[in-house]
Amino acid sequence: MNRMQRLSPIILSLALALSACAPTRTSEGTGEYVDDSLITAKVKASIFNEPALKSTEINVETFKGDVQLSGFVSNEESASRAVAIARGVKGVKSVRNDMRIK
Repeated sequence: MNRMQRLSPIILSLALALSACAPTRTSEGTGEYVDDSLITAKVKASIFNEPALKSTEINVETFKGDVQLSGFVSNEESASRAVAIARGVKGVKSVRNDMRIK
């Protein structure tokens, strides 16, 4: 058996393993998941550091750089402020406002 025939199964296994981590339109790859987790953490921290907002009532989710804000705020101004803060975070591509006014 030559060297290439012995390496073929190893190369095939490696290629399959790497393709399993690749992103699709509806799921993220490993690197994108880590990036989105970092963006979510930064947005949450920025909202937490804003004294006018109740950060415990605002939920943040990120998928491929698109941030979704949901939860409850006391007025429209608070919702607008949260969206502006999220847009200012590095790595955010877009922000969807699904917050409700109490």
